[in-house]
Amino acid sequence: MNKKIVVLDGYTLNPGDLSWEGISKFGDLKVYDRTASDLNTIIEAIGDAEIVFTNKTPLPAEVLIEVPNVKYIGVLATGYNVVDVIKANELGITVTNIPSYGTTAVAQFTMALLLELCHHVGDHNQAVQSGAWTKSVDFCFWNSPLIELEGKTMGIIGFGRIGQATAKMAQAFGLNILAYSRTPKPELESETCKFVELDELLGQSDIISLHCPLFEDTEGIINKSNIAKMKDGVMLINTSRGGLVVEADLAEGLNSGKIAGAAVDVVSKEPIAAYNPLLKAKNCIITPHIAWATQAARTRLMTTAIHNLESFLNGNPVNVVN
Repeated sequence: MNKKIVVLDGYTLNPGDLSWEGISKFGDLKVYDRTASDLNTIIEAIGDAEIVFTNKTPLPAEVLIEVPNVKYIGVLATGYNVVDVIKANELGITVTNIPSYGTTAVAQFTMALLLELCHHVGDHNQAVQSGAWTKSVDFCFWNSPLIELEGKTMGIIGFGRIGQATAKMAQAFGLNILAYSRTPKPELESETCKFVELDELLGQSDIISLHCPLFEDTEGIINKSNIAKMKDGVMLINTSRGGLVVEADLAEGLNSGKIAGAAVDVVSKEPIAAYNPLLKAKNCIITPHIAWATQAARTRLMTTAIHNLESFLNGNPVNVVN
Protein backbone atom coordinates (compact mmCIF):
# COMPACT_ATOMS: atom_id res chain seq x y z
CA MET A 1 0.00 0.00 0.00
CA ASN A 2 2.37 2.71 -1.18
CA LYS A 3 0.05 5.62 -0.51
CA LYS A 4 1.17 9.23 -0.13
CA ILE A 5 0.26 10.33 3.38
CA VAL A 6 0.51 13.83 4.90
CA VAL A 7 0.10 14.89 8.52
CA LEU A 8 -0.50 18.64 8.48
CA ASP A 9 0.02 19.45 12.16
CA GLY A 10 1.51 16.54 14.03
CA TYR A 11 3.43 18.27 16.82
CA THR A 12 0.68 18.58 19.41
CA LEU A 13 -0.19 14.90 19.11
CA ASN A 14 3.41 13.75 18.96
CA PRO A 15 6.03 16.22 20.19
CA GLY A 16 8.54 13.37 20.22
CA ASP A 17 7.30 10.90 22.82
CA LEU A 18 5.21 8.79 20.41
CA SER A 19 5.91 7.12 17.06
CA TRP A 20 4.45 7.63 13.57
CA GLU A 21 5.52 4.11 12.57
CA GLY A 22 1.99 2.73 12.74
CA ILE A 23 0.91 5.17 10.01
CA SER A 24 4.11 5.17 7.93
CA LYS A 25 3.77 1.42 7.30
CA PHE A 26 0.89 2.22 4.95
CA GLY A 27 2.85 4.45 2.59
CA ASP A 28 5.15 7.40 2.04
CA LEU A 29 4.58 9.59 5.10
CA LYS A 30 5.35 13.31 5.41
CA VAL A 31 4.76 14.87 8.83
CA TYR A 32 4.60 18.64 9.27
CA ASP A 33 4.82 19.87 12.84
CA ARG A 34 2.59 22.77 11.80
CA THR A 35 1.02 24.14 8.64
CA ALA A 36 0.11 27.80 8.33
CA SER A 37 -3.63 28.28 7.91
CA ASP A 38 -3.57 30.24 4.64
CA LEU A 39 -5.17 28.19 1.90
CA ASN A 40 -2.26 28.16 -0.55
CA THR A 41 0.13 26.82 2.09
CA ILE A 42 -2.31 24.05 3.03
CA ILE A 43 -2.84 23.08 -0.61
CA GLU A 44 0.92 23.01 -1.22
CA ALA A 45 1.51 20.88 1.89
CA ILE A 46 -1.08 18.32 0.79
CA GLY A 47 0.21 18.21 -2.78
CA ASP A 48 -0.75 14.96 -4.47
CA ALA A 49 -1.29 13.03 -1.24
CA GLU A 50 -4.17 10.58 -1.09
CA ILE A 51 -4.40 10.49 2.71
CA VAL A 52 -4.40 13.57 4.95
CA PHE A 53 -4.39 13.84 8.72
CA THR A 54 -5.25 17.11 10.43
CA ASN A 55 -5.88 18.24 13.96
CA LYS A 56 -6.61 21.97 13.79
CA THR A 57 -5.41 22.87 10.27
CA PRO A 58 -8.59 23.85 8.41
CA LEU A 59 -9.73 21.98 5.32
CA PRO A 60 -12.52 24.11 3.83
CA ALA A 61 -14.16 23.53 0.47
CA GLU A 62 -11.67 25.87 -1.21
CA VAL A 63 -8.84 23.53 -0.24
CA LEU A 64 -10.63 20.25 -0.94
CA ILE A 65 -11.44 21.10 -4.55
CA GLU A 66 -7.77 21.87 -5.20
CA VAL A 67 -6.43 18.51 -3.95
CA PRO A 68 -8.19 15.97 -6.20
CA ASN A 69 -6.04 13.01 -5.14
CA VAL A 70 -7.28 13.08 -1.55
CA LYS A 71 -9.54 10.16 -0.74
CA TYR A 72 -9.32 10.09 3.05
CA ILE A 73 -9.08 12.71 5.81
CA GLY A 74 -8.33 11.57 9.34
CA VAL A 75 -9.16 14.20 11.96
CA LEU A 76 -6.81 13.74 14.91
CA ALA A 77 -9.44 14.90 17.39
CA THR A 78 -13.05 14.31 18.33
CA GLY A 79 -14.36 17.60 16.94
CA TYR A 80 -14.29 17.72 13.13
CA ASN A 81 -15.54 21.23 12.38
CA VAL A 82 -12.15 22.04 10.80
CA VAL A 83 -13.24 19.99 7.76
CA ASP A 84 -16.04 20.92 5.36
CA VAL A 85 -17.61 17.48 5.61
CA ILE A 86 -20.41 18.36 3.18
CA LYS A 87 -17.93 19.21 0.43
CA ALA A 88 -15.82 16.18 1.35
CA ASN A 89 -18.88 13.99 0.91
CA GLU A 90 -19.62 15.55 -2.47
CA LEU A 91 -16.05 14.82 -3.55
CA GLY A 92 -16.13 11.23 -2.32
CA ILE A 93 -13.65 11.85 0.50
CA THR A 94 -14.09 9.77 3.64
CA VAL A 95 -13.63 11.76 6.87
CA THR A 96 -13.09 10.08 10.24
CA ASN A 97 -12.53 11.33 13.77
CA ILE A 98 -11.29 9.95 17.10
CA PRO A 99 -14.39 9.69 19.28
CA SER A 100 -13.36 8.72 22.80
CA TYR A 101 -9.62 8.83 23.39
CA GLY A 102 -9.64 11.65 25.96
CA THR A 103 -12.60 10.74 28.15
CA THR A 104 -10.65 10.03 31.34
CA ALA A 105 -8.07 12.75 30.76
CA VAL A 106 -10.63 15.52 30.20
CA ALA A 107 -12.84 14.44 33.11
CA GLN A 108 -9.82 14.34 35.40
CA PHE A 109 -8.70 17.78 34.23
CA THR A 110 -12.19 19.15 34.81
CA MET A 111 -11.96 18.07 38.42
CA ALA A 112 -8.46 19.56 38.69
CA LEU A 113 -9.84 22.91 37.54
CA LEU A 114 -12.73 22.65 39.98
CA LEU A 115 -10.40 21.89 42.88
CA GLU A 116 -8.19 24.81 41.89
CA LEU A 117 -11.24 27.10 41.96
CA CYS A 118 -12.12 25.77 45.41
CA HIS A 119 -8.65 25.86 47.00
CA HIS A 120 -6.36 28.02 44.81
CA VAL A 121 -3.50 25.60 45.41
CA GLY A 122 -1.22 27.31 42.90
CA ASP A 123 -1.73 30.77 44.41
CA HIS A 124 -1.09 29.50 47.94
CA ASN A 125 2.05 27.69 46.81
CA GLN A 126 3.31 30.92 45.23
CA ALA A 127 2.56 32.80 48.44
CA VAL A 128 4.59 30.28 50.45
CA GLN A 129 7.46 30.34 47.95
CA SER A 130 7.54 34.15 48.13
CA GLY A 131 7.95 34.07 51.91
CA ALA A 132 4.42 34.90 53.09
CA TRP A 133 4.19 31.85 55.37
CA THR A 134 7.62 32.44 56.82
CA LYS A 135 6.53 35.94 57.81
CA SER A 136 3.12 34.86 59.10
CA VAL A 137 2.34 35.29 62.79
CA ASP A 138 -0.12 32.38 62.61
CA PHE A 139 0.50 28.72 61.88
CA CYS A 140 -1.64 28.99 58.72
CA PHE A 141 -3.27 31.52 56.42
CA TRP A 142 -5.38 31.62 53.28
CA ASN A 143 -5.68 34.27 50.61
CA SER A 144 -9.11 33.31 49.32
CA PRO A 145 -12.17 31.41 50.55
CA LEU A 146 -11.78 27.62 50.69
CA ILE A 147 -14.83 25.81 49.33
CA GLU A 148 -16.10 22.35 50.28
CA LEU A 149 -17.87 20.38 47.55
CA GLU A 150 -19.92 17.90 49.59
CA GLY A 151 -23.62 18.40 48.99
CA LYS A 152 -23.29 21.00 46.24
CA THR A 153 -24.82 20.62 42.79
CA MET A 154 -22.89 20.35 39.54
CA GLY A 155 -24.75 21.01 36.31
CA ILE A 156 -23.25 19.22 33.33
CA ILE A 157 -24.21 20.53 29.90
CA GLY A 158 -23.61 17.67 27.48
CA PHE A 159 -23.81 14.16 28.90
CA GLY A 160 -21.83 12.03 26.48
CA ARG A 161 -18.82 9.97 27.46
CA ILE A 162 -16.87 12.86 28.98
CA GLY A 163 -19.88 14.33 30.75
CA GLN A 164 -20.69 10.95 32.27
CA ALA A 165 -17.09 10.36 33.35
CA THR A 166 -17.00 13.82 34.94
CA ALA A 167 -20.25 13.07 36.77
CA LYS A 168 -18.81 9.85 38.18
CA MET A 169 -15.75 11.65 39.53
CA ALA A 170 -17.86 14.53 40.86
CA GLN A 171 -20.19 12.14 42.67
CA ALA A 172 -17.17 10.68 44.45
CA PHE A 173 -16.64 14.19 45.91
CA GLY A 174 -20.22 14.23 47.18
CA LEU A 175 -21.67 16.40 44.41
CA ASN A 176 -25.21 15.98 43.11
CA ILE A 177 -25.51 16.03 39.31
CA LEU A 178 -28.01 17.80 37.07
CA ALA A 179 -27.50 16.80 33.44
CA TYR A 180 -28.73 18.50 30.30
CA SER A 181 -28.52 16.64 26.99
CA ARG A 182 -30.33 16.61 23.65
CA THR A 183 -30.83 12.88 24.20
CA PRO A 184 -31.55 12.21 27.89
CA LYS A 185 -30.79 8.70 29.10
CA PRO A 186 -33.15 7.85 31.99
CA GLU A 187 -31.18 4.68 32.71
CA LEU A 188 -28.29 6.86 33.90
CA GLU A 189 -30.38 8.61 36.54
CA SER A 190 -29.88 7.85 40.23
CA GLU A 191 -30.40 9.45 43.62
CA THR A 192 -27.51 11.81 42.85
CA CYS A 193 -27.98 12.29 39.10
CA LYS A 194 -31.01 13.42 37.09
CA PHE A 195 -31.74 14.94 33.68
CA VAL A 196 -33.32 18.39 33.61
CA GLU A 197 -34.08 21.15 31.15
CA LEU A 198 -31.41 23.79 30.61
CA ASP A 199 -33.14 26.55 32.56
CA GLU A 200 -33.48 24.33 35.64
CA LEU A 201 -29.81 23.39 35.41
CA LEU A 202 -28.79 27.03 35.13
CA GLY A 203 -30.92 28.06 38.09
CA GLN A 204 -30.06 25.21 40.48
CA SER A 205 -26.36 24.52 39.91
CA ASP A 206 -23.52 25.70 42.15
CA ILE A 207 -21.04 24.60 39.48
CA ILE A 208 -21.63 24.36 35.73
CA SER A 209 -19.33 22.29 33.53
CA LEU A 210 -19.49 22.29 29.74
CA HIS A 211 -19.06 19.01 27.85
CA CYS A 212 -21.15 19.48 24.71
CA PRO A 213 -19.89 19.75 21.12
CA LEU A 214 -19.84 23.08 19.31
CA PHE A 215 -22.84 23.12 16.99
CA GLU A 216 -25.09 25.91 15.79
CA ASP A 217 -27.51 25.36 18.68
CA THR A 218 -24.79 25.30 21.35
CA GLU A 219 -22.62 28.17 20.11
CA GLY A 220 -22.65 30.91 22.73
CA ILE A 221 -24.81 28.88 25.11
CA ILE A 222 -23.10 30.69 27.97
CA ASN A 223 -24.27 34.22 27.29
CA LYS A 224 -25.60 37.23 29.16
CA SER A 225 -29.16 35.93 29.15
CA ASN A 226 -28.28 32.48 30.47
CA ILE A 227 -25.80 33.87 33.00
CA ALA A 228 -28.64 35.96 34.45
CA LYS A 229 -30.53 32.70 35.11
CA MET A 230 -27.66 31.27 37.17
CA LYS A 231 -27.25 31.32 40.91
CA ASP A 232 -25.26 34.20 42.35
CA GLY A 233 -21.75 32.91 43.07
CA VAL A 234 -21.87 30.06 40.53
CA MET A 235 -18.61 28.60 39.22
CA LEU A 236 -18.14 27.76 35.53
CA ILE A 237 -15.76 25.27 33.90
CA ASN A 238 -15.20 24.82 30.17
CA THR A 239 -13.02 21.99 28.87
CA SER A 240 -15.04 21.51 25.68
CA ARG A 241 -14.98 24.28 23.04
CA GLY A 242 -14.29 27.99 23.42
CA GLY A 243 -17.17 28.94 21.12
CA LEU A 244 -19.69 27.69 23.68
CA VAL A 245 -19.01 30.86 25.68
CA VAL A 246 -19.59 34.49 24.81
CA GLU A 247 -16.37 35.58 26.46
CA ALA A 248 -17.28 39.24 26.94
CA ASP A 249 -20.44 38.15 28.78
CA LEU A 250 -18.49 35.71 30.96
CA ALA A 251 -15.93 38.42 31.78
CA GLU A 252 -18.77 40.78 32.73
CA GLY A 253 -20.27 38.09 34.97
CA LEU A 254 -16.93 37.53 36.69
CA ASN A 255 -16.17 41.20 37.17
CA SER A 256 -19.62 41.88 38.61
CA GLY A 257 -19.36 38.96 41.04
CA LYS A 258 -22.39 37.17 39.60
CA ILE A 259 -19.97 34.35 38.72
CA ALA A 260 -17.60 33.61 41.61
CA GLY A 261 -14.97 31.96 39.44
CA ALA A 262 -14.36 30.38 36.07
CA ALA A 263 -11.80 27.95 34.74
CA VAL A 264 -11.44 27.51 30.99
CA ASP A 265 -9.09 25.25 29.06
CA VAL A 266 -10.43 26.46 25.71
CA VAL A 267 -11.15 29.88 24.21
CA SER A 268 -12.76 31.17 21.03
CA LYS A 269 -9.46 31.89 19.26
CA GLU A 270 -6.45 29.68 19.95
CA PRO A 271 -3.72 30.49 20.79
CA ILE A 272 -5.49 33.03 22.98
CA ALA A 273 -5.56 36.57 21.61
CA ALA A 274 -3.98 39.33 23.70
CA TYR A 275 -7.31 41.18 23.65
CA ASN A 276 -9.39 38.28 25.01
CA PRO A 277 -11.49 39.81 27.83
CA LEU A 278 -10.99 36.76 30.05
CA LEU A 279 -7.31 37.64 30.47
CA LYS A 280 -8.30 40.64 32.60
CA ALA A 281 -11.40 39.19 34.23
CA LYS A 282 -11.53 38.56 37.97
CA ASN A 283 -11.12 35.03 39.32
CA CYS A 284 -10.56 33.38 35.95
CA ILE A 285 -8.19 30.45 35.51
CA ILE A 286 -7.06 29.86 31.91
CA THR A 287 -5.04 26.85 30.77
CA PRO A 288 -3.72 26.32 27.21
CA HIS A 289 -6.06 23.59 25.86
CA ILE A 290 -4.28 20.73 27.62
CA ALA A 291 -7.11 18.69 29.15
CA TRP A 292 -6.78 16.12 26.37
CA ALA A 293 -2.99 15.91 26.28
CA THR A 294 -1.87 13.23 28.74
CA GLN A 295 0.51 10.78 27.14
CA ALA A 296 -1.96 7.99 27.79
CA ALA A 297 -4.71 9.87 25.94
CA ARG A 298 -2.43 10.78 23.03
CA THR A 299 -1.35 7.15 22.77
CA ARG A 300 -5.00 6.10 22.51
CA LEU A 301 -5.54 8.79 19.88
CA MET A 302 -2.63 7.55 17.79
CA THR A 303 -3.77 3.94 18.10
CA THR A 304 -7.28 4.85 16.94
CA ALA A 305 -5.93 6.96 14.06
CA ILE A 306 -3.95 3.96 12.85
CA HIS A 307 -7.00 1.71 13.18
CA ASN A 308 -9.19 4.22 11.32
CA LEU A 309 -6.75 4.37 8.42
CA GLU A 310 -6.27 0.61 8.26
CA SER A 311 -10.04 0.05 8.28
CA PHE A 312 -10.49 2.55 5.45
CA LEU A 313 -7.77 0.94 3.35
CA ASN A 314 -9.37 -2.46 3.93
CA GLY A 315 -12.71 -1.15 2.64
CA ASN A 316 -14.46 -1.10 6.02
CA PRO A 317 -14.13 2.49 7.33
CA VAL A 318 -15.02 3.20 10.94
CA ASN A 319 -15.65 6.40 12.93
CA VAL A 320 -16.85 8.07 9.74
CA VAL A 321 -18.40 11.52 10.30
CA ASN A 322 -19.65 12.26 6.78
